[in-house]
Amino acid sequence: MDRLIVFTGGGTAGHVLPARAVIEQLAADSSFRFAWIGSRNGIERSMVESWGIPYHPVPSGKLRRYVSVRNVIDLFVVFFGILASLGVLARLRPALLFSKGGYVSVPPVVAARILGIPVVTHESDVRAGLATRINARFAQQVLVAYEDTRDTLPPSYRERVVVTGNPVRASIVQGSAAEGLRLLGFSGTRPVILFIGGSLGSAQINELVALLLPKLHAQCDIVHQRGNHPPSRPDDDHYRSFAFVAEAFPHYLAAATLVVCRAGAGTLWELAVTGKPAILIPLGTAGSRGDQIDNARYFAARNAAVILEPSDAGAQRLLEEIDRLLGDSVLRGEVAGAVTALASGNPAATIAGLIRRVVQEA
Repeated sequence: MDRLIVFTGGGTAGHVLPARAVIEQLAADSSFRFAWIGSRNGIERSMVESWGIPYHPVPSGKLRRYVSVRNVIDLFVVFFGILASLGVLARLRPALLFSKGGYVSVPPVVAARILGIPVVTHESDVRAGLATRINARFAQQVLVAYEDTRDTLPPSYRERVVVTGNPVRASIVQGSAAEGLRLLGFSGTRPVILFIGGSLGSAQINELVALLLPKLHAQCDIVHQRGNHPPSRPDDDHYRSFAFVAEAFPHYLAAATLVVCRAGAGTLWELAVTGKPAILIPLGTAGSRGDQIDNARYFAARNAAVILEPSDAGAQRLLEEIDRLLGDSVLRGEVAGAVTALASGNPAATIAGLIRRVVQEA
């Protein structure tokens, strides 16, 4: 029987790449087909279309927790997003809608509920976001990465909560350090530091790289994912910068001795499944709901990473932590072991199995 699963979510790669891991698991069964509902201009569109999956754009208004005149405008945008999603889903008639979160996911989830289409939603962060809290009202199952997340949801939803972990693409664990060094042109005689600013880049991390490069360049090889920001210096034998790394990323990650990055949920689980010690610089509350701070503290409390709180993430403090970790292989090993322990099981396979079960029971 031919079964269509529609995915929704977007805004950042963290709402897209985990879904790809689930698609990889489901695609082993040729009876499944896939489509995606996302925003018109979000990062998810080019990513999904590059996978050859049909993409259906709908209007999407941002969900804000603070008072703003734009909230009124976006309420109308969300309403039109629901109408557009109703049209797409009524035409496609999928067996199930899977939401990976982000504000763009709310209109399709509401539309699916209206049409009687089963919904499964997944939350990657330690603390459930507003989109997940809304989507959970309409979902048959609410999947979360951590047991602690259950307590951040209303009590009436908790009986539908299943702890699955965060799905990670199979290619992440297949990265080759030797291939990464070859692609980067590094000799392998120096420690490699991988700076990741997230899929959209990080001005803060880019500024820190620029400040520390004169000192780090003399003793380390540096890989810098900078987003849509200019490079900190021209590429040379010990510095490589990229706007965004896609297919080669697993190899670069495998080659890294140490990672310096934000604390997005997807990135953290990629560190966990590869056992990479990291210094986390979470996005502060001025630019987010504080989800990255919660994620980073969860890992740091378990000795699975080092955290630099947003107020303490200066260049000198970061340099001290880099020197401490690079200078102590035992400490790096302890952090690597602790982070690996957080990534038990196969979340992508677990989620794919739950989707199959909901489809069969519908």
